[in-house]
Amino acid sequence: MCKLIPVLIATCGIAASVYGAEFLHNGVTAHRGNSGEFPENTLPAFTSGIEVGADWIELDIFKTADEKLVVIHDRTTKRVGDRDLDVVRSSYDELLTVDVAAEFRRVHNLTVEQLPKHTIPLLEDVLRLVMAQNRTRVSIQPKMDCVAEAVELVKRLQGEPWVGFNDGNLTLMAKVKQLAPELPVFWDRGESNIDEDIATAKRHGFEALVLNQAVVTQAKIDKIREAGLAAGAWTVNSDSEMRRFLELGVNRIYTDYPKRQLRIVQQTRPASRKDSNQE
Repeated sequence: MCKLIPVLIATCGIAASVYGAEFLHNGVTAHRGNSGEFPENTLPAFTSGIEVGADWIELDIFKTADEKLVVIHDRTTKRVGDRDLDVVRSSYDELLTVDVAAEFRRVHNLTVEQLPKHTIPLLEDVLRLVMAQNRTRVSIQPKMDCVAEAVELVKRLQGEPWVGFNDGNLTLMAKVKQLAPELPVFWDRGESNIDEDIATAKRHGFEALVLNQAVVTQAKIDKIREAGLAAGAWTVNSDSEMRRFLELGVNRIYTDYPKRQLRIVQQTRPASRKDSNQE
């Protein structure tokens, strides 16, 4: 278990000049940041996802009552926090009173001294963190219809090169492409007709289909790749499944354990400089 310390954007030590000018292309997405080692969807989790070398980190967003875009997976803070607030009906100042490291602390039997309080970050803070380097990009998953606000923020910060979107909601993902066609979309799919999904993805200009790991098959991966799309799988935390999906030709794996996935990628396929939004 890593020692967890508060991370400030100004002192995270991740400068573009350190990493060079070219994004990584290793097919590893740090799901909600490096959430196996740090509290999910927090600045330390995202900082770690960058530092370990994932080429994308992924996060979830809601809009608060005072119209702030905040990074959290659930509509309420009950699961991860020490208080139960409705994110959409709360102000950001109210949400800052919640310790969103509480669940992680309980699961890992840590004390407050070992793992201090963490708060819900603003999407803007995470974007600025990511934009301070040029190796890792960030995929935004809107958990409500706040796509227009998120795209506006990305454009205001001139963050387009660092940003993509992912979700299974076709309406929201189509809206991303309407507002910002240059931003890659990773369309999440579960139990559905793969041929229809491919046709829909091509029609909307999506770059990738990302399958729930339970529905991944060789035939589906082959069809996705033959259609010129990238094939992904979520959320994969087993070493054996990571290896199996790579053997099937999966381009992108979402995982809570990006260090583990990166080690397996290095063992099973050579590093590639081929530039696509997913590979």
